[in-house]
Amino acid sequence: MYNLARELLFKLTPETAHDLSLDLIGAGGRLGLNGLFARQPVLPVKVMGLEFPNPVGLAAGLDKNGVAIHGLSQLGFGFVEIGTVTPRPQPGNPKPRIFRLPEAEAIINRMGFNNAGVEALLARVVAANFQGVLGINIGKNFDTPVERAEDDYLLCLDRVYAHASYVTVNVSSPNTPGLRSLQFGDSLKRLLEALRTRREDLAVRHGKQVPIAIKIAPDMSDEEIAEVAEAIFQAGMDAVIATNTTLGRDGVSGLAHADEAGGLSGTPVRDKSTHTVGVLAQALGGRLPIIAVGGITEGRHAAEKIEAGASLVQLYTGFIYKGPALIRQAVDAIAACSVRTSEG
Repeated sequence: MYNLARELLFKLTPETAHDLSLDLIGAGGRLGLNGLFARQPVLPVKVMGLEFPNPVGLAAGLDKNGVAIHGLSQLGFGFVEIGTVTPRPQPGNPKPRIFRLPEAEAIINRMGFNNAGVEALLARVVAANFQGVLGINIGKNFDTPVERAEDDYLLCLDRVYAHASYVTVNVSSPNTPGLRSLQFGDSLKRLLEALRTRREDLAVRHGKQVPIAIKIAPDMSDEEIAEVAEAIFQAGMDAVIATNTTLGRDGVSGLAHADEAGGLSGTPVRDKSTHTVGVLAQALGGRLPIIAVGGITEGRHAAEKIEAGASLVQLYTGFIYKGPALIRQAVDAIAACSVRTSEG
């Protein structure tokens, strides 16, 4: 059934197909129809102090404005991450800005944090009254200077704190100028310290401590990954999400749209993402959980991420190419992986 839907959707431009699909998923959620086509697989896991019904979630970027939270959850995801959201609304980069590379099961996007702003997102989150695990991914506005990025992150953290199960800090999108520089050195340490201090205040104000995850890029050396991991741990953050899209073009050379600017996701980033997870796992030594995302297009790829050291996984491009069936396949593969580990 999904293959037929995909065939029809892929006749549309990628962004039109994305918007239409999200509208349909959202409508199905409001009517309670999505659960008729998919049931949530059960494989409970506790990460960041949160109880997840299963370890397979939706990555940020698909539902930037929180318009289909229930609908996406009803498809079987154990958790849903919305955003990236910025303090002020912004249109993002000029269109076209999404490009399919179906031969490689890949997508290149240069969306540029297009979103309706944090207040619009919060209105939808409040109206949804979602009882599942909800992550909210925050970023900076494109015209906020990098040296003042901290202000945008703190404003978003203030606003979403009471409504999020966890908050993801996106410092790794390749489509906002200068953003990735926040992953390194003193810039990272200053941002993390500001987040830690503000979270302490918010925890007192709201009577709860909301976990914070930091999302990193796949385009770092092993030494840089280890340094970033240590900085995130020392700052008291709660998880690392690995990884965002890549600026590399390995695996798509010669394909239509391969030379488009933007971040590459899907099958070509799989090995790079899994390698990053492995380096993180070695550097962290179990001190922080890792949420893995990148190139999961079959169930076994999710299991590979868990075997590399992840506690949870997220889908995006694989979900677009394979549909909701991939969620159950991923959960089943992780369950089988856990059985093998326990027996071994």
